Amino acid sequence: MNSGYNQSQRQTQSQVQYIAPQLRQSLKILQSSALELRKAILEELQTNPTLEELPLEDISLEEKEDASASDEDRLDNDHSSNAEELDFGEDYAILKKMEEDWRDNYSENATLQKYTSEDEKRRQYFFDSLVSETSLQEYLMEQAVLSECNPDVLKALRYLIGSLDDHGFLTTSMDELANASGYPKEDLETGVALLKTFDPMGIGCSSVQDCLIYQLESREDVCPVAIKILKEHYALFLRRRVQELAHKIGVTVQQIEKALEVITSLDPDPGGRFREDTNRSVAPDATIDKQGEDWVVSLNSDYIPRLRINQTYKSLIAKGTLKDKEKEYLRDKIKSSKFLISAIEQRQQTLEKISWEIFNAQLDFFERGIAHLKPLTMHEIADKMGVHETTISRAIANKFIKTPYGVYDMKYFFTSGFTAEDGSTISNTTIKDKIAHIITMEDPVKPYSDQKIVEMLKLENISVARRTVAKYRDELGIAPTSMRRRF
Repeated sequence: MNSGYNQSQRQTQSQVQYIAPQLRQSLKILQSSALELRKAILEELQTNPTLEELPLEDISLEEKEDASASDEDRLDNDHSSNAEELDFGEDYAILKKMEEDWRDNYSENATLQKYTSEDEKRRQYFFDSLVSETSLQEYLMEQAVLSECNPDVLKALRYLIGSLDDHGFLTTSMDELANASGYPKEDLETGVALLKTFDPMGIGCSSVQDCLIYQLESREDVCPVAIKILKEHYALFLRRRVQELAHKIGVTVQQIEKALEVITSLDPDPGGRFREDTNRSVAPDATIDKQGEDWVVSLNSDYIPRLRINQTYKSLIAKGTLKDKEKEYLRDKIKSSKFLISAIEQRQQTLEKISWEIFNAQLDFFERGIAHLKPLTMHEIADKMGVHETTISRAIANKFIKTPYGVYDMKYFFTSGFTAEDGSTISNTTIKDKIAHIITMEDPVKPYSDQKIVEMLKLENISVARRTVAKYRDELGIAPTSMRRRF
């Protein structure tokens, strides 16, 4: 029976590019921040018995180079070794034991240095720092258990706590919650009322507006004008229409301003402090500072463990007493160790070169401040270093430089810019800084419009469009003119 399909085997040839595992690891190391690299190294130390960590003062560059060369010779000459092959059954068991606890000394002749108690304290402190915070739901559940409500309401209350959004709001209607949960609407309503009494205040409200009103009404010093603003004129409040609010409510502008101060003291995001902190801990990878009359670039290696290949395993290979399987196992591990050490060194050298190039290109910034930051592209640095632009992009990812003016992301120094009327170039970061400075100097009663800021920048030979000023102002988190006006 002919099914209508013609099945046949065919051979085709095509070229496909693959990234070798070692190259992939090298790129990962290049892109990693100091803290991420430390974590990766510590993981490798746990899984690779041929790798060991040493304090900086215990190993010199010459010793490291000699050790590397010696290891190469031993590996290359291992195939021609005429040493007597012995039964490695007992020794192999010891080898596996060393892999599980490689910090212990295996041989009387081995030079492996044991970790000190100070090393262990530092490592333990590092792991103890990785603690998890109490979630909003856990915090509220503890209060629910202590509320001593009846079991049916407690069940509904637990369901409500699980239905809160990240801000701590309950945005679903009671009817929908009742249909979805199967709990009586009365129990859910009782649960909401109880939930609103929990800490932090405002939990369980339906919106920001509801949350602010609830907080106001719960205060001992109730502000009737503030409550009226939120309940009846919320849209005008959001737009900060002070004069319109005063006219509609029938009070003075000063009373409206005082009421707005009360409202701004409230918490519009009660669940915010329980959300996961996405701010990363950063450690500067490089420091550019002036020492005397000279500028110096120094790399931060405090978070990067100093590594070398374990002497004990080198000795095992040199003895020539291992079987082929064991030799291959150790060779692979040593090869992996050597590549990791080499990749880390390459990373550090690349970062140092980039840091110097950034310094040379942004000398005015380091000597005179943010206002003198110049436009700079990765292509310019790549040309000077003789590498591809993507190498620069990878190398500066997640990296930070400590400067006399603070710690900055390396990407901060790569910015587009404008050509001033006098022919000089100025970065958009500098323009943002100038806009922020102009706004801080304005009269709050008569704040500058975007067009006025354009005109003021033009006096400094900086010609930008009004929409550009508006865009940069938004990026700086600065409100428009109408919302900055005070009466």
